[in-house]
Amino acid sequence: MATKRRGKEAYTRWDPAQNLKSETDIRAYLVASFEEAPDDAAYIAAALGDVARARGMTQLAKRAGLTRMGLYKSLSKDGNPSFDTVLKVLRALGLRLTAKVA
Repeated sequence: MATKRRGKEAYTRWDPAQNLKSETDIRAYLVASFEEAPDDAAYIAAALGDVARARGMTQLAKRAGLTRMGLYKSLSKDGNPSFDTVLKVLRALGLRLTAKVA
């Protein structure tokens, strides 16, 4: 008995920025990112990068007082943003970093 062969399947890379449509989505994504990897600065920076791309990197860079390319580089997977940059991005997103007991 012959078996049917499946055709090639095409996969695309999932981009979280495409699914961050509302402020609620963005908040939930950032909260989940901070909970998932609270000690992984690169992971948090990449999550901020996803949010920045969802919001519009050019406009966000202007509001944060940074260059668009500098923001892309800082918030990339391999980026290493300064704490100052993180605070500027959060402020430009209308968010605030707060501390709570671990």
